[in-house]
Amino acid sequence: MKLHVLGCSAIERTNAKMTSFLLDDRLLLDAGTIGAALDDTTQAKIRNILLTHAHLDHIKDLPFFADFIIQSNTHQHITVFSIPEVIDSLKKHLFNDILWPDFTKIPSADDPVVRLRAIRPGELFSVDGYKVTAYHVIHTAPAVGYLIEDTQGTRLLYLGDSGPNDALWNSLNGTQLNGIIIEASMPDRLEGLALMAGHLTPGLLKKEIDKMSTRPGTFYVTHAKPFHRDKVREELMKLNISNIKILEDGQVYEI
Repeated sequence: MKLHVLGCSAIERTNAKMTSFLLDDRLLLDAGTIGAALDDTTQAKIRNILLTHAHLDHIKDLPFFADFIIQSNTHQHITVFSIPEVIDSLKKHLFNDILWPDFTKIPSADDPVVRLRAIRPGELFSVDGYKVTAYHVIHTAPAVGYLIEDTQGTRLLYLGDSGPNDALWNSLNGTQLNGIIIEASMPDRLEGLALMAGHLTPGLLKKEIDKMSTRPGTFYVTHAKPFHRDKVREELMKLNISNIKILEDGQVYEI
């Protein structure tokens, strides 16, 4: 399983792109950054997107990607998977012919560029050869993480944005994971704000790790806000967590 970090920030800067990850050049995890990180040929391979939640830093490039698909004249469509609350937000607030054309009806309602599919937490479903299960995560908006398993049995847990979550680890304890993409958005001095906003600090991340009965192969830490990045990195390194990778835009990993 190949993991390409298209963007791993909550805020866009000249040196920071918004959250999006590409698996095996074809399955997109969130859509904060697409066109600024991928050439046209690679973009055209993407058919499916898993969205964790509807915050802008995770969906920003979705409308532009839809436009790219129709303008490229490849006669393909993209299927966006998420929980009903996220699908409803996309219909009401994004693809509504006000903020952006309704690509769920373009070029026609019978054969649209964007197909929205609602999934339920705990429901196992298949996407392009992957087995996927969504799990509730703790955030200020309705949100899920995804357990993704490829045909070789490699398992990646992608948590998007999430605060402390005992129920998640109770559900997953005993599951052997090859990797977890997990956030640490703010330094420890902002723990109160992080908890209020449904995020983690390095210290809170360590507490989540301590809840796991089975450690994953690698922790991929993401989502540090640019103005906190150096401090978050410093605090993470002091924790001496084994098998940790602090993500940066453009990196590629084999899981």
